[in-house]
Amino acid sequence: MSLAQIRHSADPHPKILDLHRKKLAVIYVRQSSLYQVENLYWLLGSSVQKQAPSGRRKITFPCLQTQEGRCTIRCRQQHPHARMTICSCDGEVFVMAGVVTSLRRLKDGCLHALSSRLTHWTKPLVTTLPLATLTDLGRSKSELIAENALLRQQLIILKRQVKRPPITRTDRMLLVLLARLVRNWQQALVIVQPETLLRWHRELFRLYWKRRSKTSSQKPKVAAETIALIRQMATDNRLWGAERIRGELLKLSIHVCKRTIQKYMRNVRTHQPRGQTWATFLRNHAGQIWSCDFLQVTDLFFQPLFAFFMIELHSRKVVHVGVTRSPTDAWVAQQLREATPFGQAPKYLICDHDSKFGSSFLRVATTSDIKLLKTPVHAPRANAICERFLRSVRQECLDHLFIFGEKQLQRVLNTYVDYFNRVRPHQGIGQQIPERHRLVPSSQNAGNKVIARPVVGGLHHDYHWAA
Repeated sequence: MSLAQIRHSADPHPKILDLHRKKLAVIYVRQSSLYQVENLYWLLGSSVQKQAPSGRRKITFPCLQTQEGRCTIRCRQQHPHARMTICSCDGEVFVMAGVVTSLRRLKDGCLHALSSRLTHWTKPLVTTLPLATLTDLGRSKSELIAENALLRQQLIILKRQVKRPPITRTDRMLLVLLARLVRNWQQALVIVQPETLLRWHRELFRLYWKRRSKTSSQKPKVAAETIALIRQMATDNRLWGAERIRGELLKLSIHVCKRTIQKYMRNVRTHQPRGQTWATFLRNHAGQIWSCDFLQVTDLFFQPLFAFFMIELHSRKVVHVGVTRSPTDAWVAQQLREATPFGQAPKYLICDHDSKFGSSFLRVATTSDIKLLKTPVHAPRANAICERFLRSVRQECLDHLFIFGEKQLQRVLNTYVDYFNRVRPHQGIGQQIPERHRLVPSSQNAGNKVIARPVVGGLHHDYHWAA
């Protein structure tokens, strides 16, 4: 029986109604991970309502959910992403599932799996240049451009690093050979400069011809005794050059060219700058050199105080100490006068470029026949002995005391300088004391008791044998 006959029938059969109810109740289930189950639509039922012609009554078909024999239709709004096509032809309802969509998904999944497998099979186990080049032959242009951009970005990041990446000899040879094949090789260089690549090329050229011109015989043409004699002459006579040593060898009837002598001199004589170094100058003239410098101290009320010291380099003896709140050129010149009474002045005086050492200080130094030696800027090692003494003053004395004023600081520094000159041993002069004011008895002539005398307010002690 057709659907039209059911509409015009007064009392349709219950089985036929059940059959058509099951046909009209279509459940549409989408098995997709893109949509949740709660967004799926169930077509629970449908009622066909159509106005019958005159003399025929309207029939309403009960659906799956009925209430008191009447049909209850629950209409839900269709989801915009739901792909469902409902076709009605001659009153019959047909629901077409997303067959095309499922087939399309199946095709995309198969292609993706095949591409992943192909990439995994063609990926080399070890990343090398030949294998990577062969792999790039089967890749698309867009993928190569993307990888090129990625590598370029990595090189940009690499240029920001502080530590330079190590470049081995193999890397240098490879860069030189590859640059020969590229026309615009200067623009392609990122890690190194073009001048560096040219220098590597010259070194490679030099190594090549050095290997080609190397003799097959490994036996030296100069006797071992002659080589040992050349090295001994170069070691014992630091002022002799290759030509001077060649003259001495000619006196012994040994004929050796100058280049051969220079070859064996390199192993025993390091390159030294011409002239006398600063350390050598200080060591040779230490007995005639004084050094001076300022030490800034902050008192208990956060006011600055300045202490001025003058030290003899040879004995490490502190010659003079002065304290003031406002150091000026005239005050520093007066300190130099007090430190050099009765013509007891050094030949050289080391000082820095401080404005306190002005014209008055220079005039007093010139009158006393003292030559001022200015240290370089930001070079504390040029006045290392005085700088080390200032560190000792801070660590051994001032860091443990409260300074209230100028007179107290002068008294404390006088006490420490007396301890420094008469009691304290110094490593720079072989653990000796700068000023030996008394004879220290030996343990054989002295008693068995050691006496400790506190100095600098008990911060340090002086130990000696009891008489």
